[in-house]
Amino acid sequence: MFKLKENGTTFMTEVLAGITTFVTMSYIIFVNPNILSSTGMDFNALIVITCLASALGTFLMAIFANYPIALAPGMGLNAFFAFGVVAAMKINGAPVTWQMALAAVFIEGAIFAVLTLTSIREAIMNSIPKSLKIGISAGIGLFIAFIGLQNAGIIVDDSATLLGLGHIKNNMPMMLSLLGLLVMSVLTAWNVKGALLLGILIVTGIAAALGLVQVPENFVSQPPSITPLLGQLDFSLVKEPQFWVIVFTFFFVDFFDTLGTLVGVCNRSGLLDENGNLPRAKGALMADAVATMAGAAMGTSTVTSYVESSSGVAQGGRTGLTSIVTALLFVGAIFFTPIVGMVPGYATAPALIIVGIYMMMSLRDINYTDWTELIPSLLGFFMMPLAYSIAIGIEFAIVSYVAIKILTGKFKDISFLMIVLSILFVAKEFLM
Repeated sequence: MFKLKENGTTFMTEVLAGITTFVTMSYIIFVNPNILSSTGMDFNALIVITCLASALGTFLMAIFANYPIALAPGMGLNAFFAFGVVAAMKINGAPVTWQMALAAVFIEGAIFAVLTLTSIREAIMNSIPKSLKIGISAGIGLFIAFIGLQNAGIIVDDSATLLGLGHIKNNMPMMLSLLGLLVMSVLTAWNVKGALLLGILIVTGIAAALGLVQVPENFVSQPPSITPLLGQLDFSLVKEPQFWVIVFTFFFVDFFDTLGTLVGVCNRSGLLDENGNLPRAKGALMADAVATMAGAAMGTSTVTSYVESSSGVAQGGRTGLTSIVTALLFVGAIFFTPIVGMVPGYATAPALIIVGIYMMMSLRDINYTDWTELIPSLLGFFMMPLAYSIAIGIEFAIVSYVAIKILTGKFKDISFLMIVLSILFVAKEFLM
């Protein structure tokens, strides 16, 4: 079913890759409930729903597209849901409830599904030039590495320079992250299978021995009910123009975050075809759309493709079997949340740094002699981590590409869809 031989992989490689992806992104099981529960949503129910929505989306990606890409409620999108919509927005003087916000997410997913069926999303993805796909892939790598450095405490906020080096002295979590980075680097250099997973387990084991993480007394837990959140969508604001601003914002960020992740991960893993296009793109995009709708119906914010999937790809994952393993682990996590909660962020941070470096290797494929290709590509590369948004990086890459090509007379290099996207991006920045 997954065509392992044709994709140059094995059963055990896919299993290791799936475990690595799960461990790297398992933080979402607790982070998502922490963010969304600030709206009044039930925290315990959110833990189960986060696992279920992630498992469903990842399973659909395996079945619809046979790709080693995992899905879960998107970081950034959940923060916008909680703090940008529910906590901050009012329509006709009344606050937007979390039930109304879930309705906006559901509608956004439905629009996604319709666009996917009409092949518009696939056409947009395939209209992006190869040079920009390389820049997007590398930019996601830089973004992932930056997040890893932050999670490790190596890079911290600094009032004078915005960013600075964290204090190493007496900072055991940071020292363990650096140790993990060294272990993973050496194991990767020696081509050890499961190098990232081994590094994560070693750091977690040392942290437990030092008393930095608490070893749970009971490894198995009884899942709480999801009834408080299941099917709680409120569509009462659909006639209000401001409600559709919320829908469009969810749509925009989800669309281009997903596009960037799919292109980035698949480009680095060699899954793009000879023309730089994504085979089975429609299946991958439909998995994302259906997972978003199902997630909203269950009671969570937008479900989207995760850049942490690159960790599994870096371990050799090439097919949907990797995703199946990750999905099963999300289901299992419902009953073993104490064990999953043991893995600290500074144990997975080195894996993100290694994966980021892995993805940035695609920069070697850029045409450095053509400035009209190089500048837009690198603008997308830089803007993702600096703006802390995959979508913003894509926006800068596409708008600059079209503008530079037009002003240098290279009209034949620009597709109609690229022009339309540029106009929409510029309008968004000036009108919203």
